[in-house]
Amino acid sequence: MSYLIKNATIVNEGEQITGHVFVEKDIISSVKFSLSTDDENNYTVIDAKGKDLLPGIIDDQVHFREPGLTQKADIYTESKASVAGGITSFMEMPNTKPQTLTQELLEQKYQRASETSLANYSFYMGASNDNLNELLKTDTSKICGIKVFMGASTGNMLVDNEDTLREIFKNAPGLIATHCEDEATIKANMDNISELCSKPYKPSCHPVIRSNEACYKSSSKAVALAKKYNTRLHLLHISTARELELFINSKPTDEKQITAEGCVHHLWFDDTHYHTHGNFIKWNPAIKTVQDKKALREALHSDKLDVIATDHAPHEESRKQKPFPAAPSGGPMVQHSLVAMLELVNNNVFTIEKIVEKMCHNPAKIFGIRDRGFIRKGYKADLVLVDSNSPWQVNKSNILYKCGWSPMQEEKFSSRITHTFVNGNLVYNTGEFDEQIRGERLTFER
Repeated sequence: MSYLIKNATIVNEGEQITGHVFVEKDIISSVKFSLSTDDENNYTVIDAKGKDLLPGIIDDQVHFREPGLTQKADIYTESKASVAGGITSFMEMPNTKPQTLTQELLEQKYQRASETSLANYSFYMGASNDNLNELLKTDTSKICGIKVFMGASTGNMLVDNEDTLREIFKNAPGLIATHCEDEATIKANMDNISELCSKPYKPSCHPVIRSNEACYKSSSKAVALAKKYNTRLHLLHISTARELELFINSKPTDEKQITAEGCVHHLWFDDTHYHTHGNFIKWNPAIKTVQDKKALREALHSDKLDVIATDHAPHEESRKQKPFPAAPSGGPMVQHSLVAMLELVNNNVFTIEKIVEKMCHNPAKIFGIRDRGFIRKGYKADLVLVDSNSPWQVNKSNILYKCGWSPMQEEKFSSRITHTFVNGNLVYNTGEFDEQIRGERLTFER
């Protein structure tokens, strides 16, 4: 079907302009700023007067739990929640079961996504202490990057062998994305937990155990290795003010060798929320202080941080309700990430142009995604319409995550996603889904 989205406030490349976007098949065929009497012929017309039209959100860090952990989530359910939240493309992590440590297992995930995903998709190749030969087989035009857990992982995915780390940073093809928390520092904090926190241990202990020092020590190591070997490095979920000194804002994002990401939960919550949200905001890296949150927001303004993502990582609600030490880390966010950021726009924390830059344009630039992330003629028609004056509240009845809960539960948002196009298909329309067509595998220009 061909569409004309008319009278929209187009938010794109630092501007807001009222205009009209034409979609033919999977492509933006034209963008016009005036209409003739014949322009509406042969198009399905959506009058977007009073609404904002954004490029589709690109989330560079999600955990959709398939294969092997599908009691928590799966590619179908979480991609559905994604498009309802305005996310049209995602990049998924390798710590599934089995872990994505071979090219064969990687391609199996792509095959599964081609069958079930409503959004566009890419998958990271996972690094371990002993799969360097598999990493070197990676075709960088076909995957988003290589994921290195420099702390805080399970099984064989913690890369803590110094020789292996050096070889990965020296030889790995394409972009390396890192989770940085120093495992030795975390273990030392755990060994001294009785001196750091009072019993019974509560979620507010989490940022004490997974401390600022643990984050900085690991992030600074990753940056030093990248500088030594000229590695293309992307640091995920930066959570502390101190880490920001590792990054520059003197170059445009697409000219940086080292880039960094902030996550919605670190921008929205701080350690004062542990007493109300408990384990439901227990993430790795931990949510930290009000001052850290403020510094992260300022770093997005100043362009020291390049991307806003979710680190969507759902767990069963019953497991999150366990006592603090036994409760897993992570939470769902894809359905609510854009509206949360738009709420911060409404509260004058960010501009909508900055949100589009960090959630659409920059992920496309950093990963070299072909023909996505912008509203441009000839680009894929991944588009999101937002009504910025349509208040609603998150509750159990409107949560789409398979796990059935959200850390945003009971939050009130001023903006609502009304339409989401994926490759020119109107997949989400005011609460209804068209599930006839699947998303596409992302491709990359590198």
